[in-house]
Amino acid sequence: MDFSDYCRFVFTPSGEQSLPLIVESVGYNPDQEKINRPNGYPLYHWIQTVDGAGSLVSGNNRTVSLPPCSGMLLFPGESHAYEAEESSWKTLYLTFGGAAAADIVKAFGIRESAFFSWEPEAGLGSLLFATLERLEAGDDRLGLETSADAYRFIGRLSKYGRLHHNLTIARNLEKLQPLLLWMEQHFDNPDAGLRDFAAVLGLSGRHLNTLFQQTFGRSPYVYFVQVRLRKAKELLLGPRGGTVGDIARAAGFRDVSHFVATFRKAVGMTPEQFRRLH
Repeated sequence: MDFSDYCRFVFTPSGEQSLPLIVESVGYNPDQEKINRPNGYPLYHWIQTVDGAGSLVSGNNRTVSLPPCSGMLLFPGESHAYEAEESSWKTLYLTFGGAAAADIVKAFGIRESAFFSWEPEAGLGSLLFATLERLEAGDDRLGLETSADAYRFIGRLSKYGRLHHNLTIARNLEKLQPLLLWMEQHFDNPDAGLRDFAAVLGLSGRHLNTLFQQTFGRSPYVYFVQVRLRKAKELLLGPRGGTVGDIARAAGFRDVSHFVATFRKAVGMTPEQFRRLH
């Protein structure tokens, strides 16, 4: 399925309507428009960033930035607004309800609208893309698989996503956002390091390390390497191909052997194995 174009499904199952979870819509938007819902959405509404970044304001006037590998689950009826922070913001979204929706969300420890972030390997995006492919093929007229996908998604979010209720973390994210965007734009610079990161925000290296540890549980350099690895995966799977050495350099790795070793440690396979597998 080609997801280069706007893709949205408003999904009403033709079968049993007493499913514990009923998916109303699931979609991918390569150019997310500005949304303002002062009365909220009538169902649970999930939105996550695929690429770029967005800014979301929820009912308590809390503003969060949504860089890649992050998203927000909004409870029914909670006012919210969101818009792109960059020229293009690519998103995935899911809206759902059902007889047991509230109990299921609560059982997974989510008791209010919340911001989540996760590692690229968590597969939260791939699960929603797989749902889209099934719906596009017309293989789930009764909505049973889609309902199961929604349950699996909430479970995976609970397992792999970091739930950020803490106001300090929300403030840290807002403070770090210019640097996170800078990293997305300068991942291919092999000379970038802690001194550059600190200069972007005008902070000391020690203070910056503290902010990253509090917010992401890792140092800014480790976070930056993960950005590079995510970009390397995109290049490995892209239409241009290229050798592993070409991709290593394009992703900001000066040494090919270091790139391969870092990739294997993080992903569990070499770049070439990853390319063949996918």
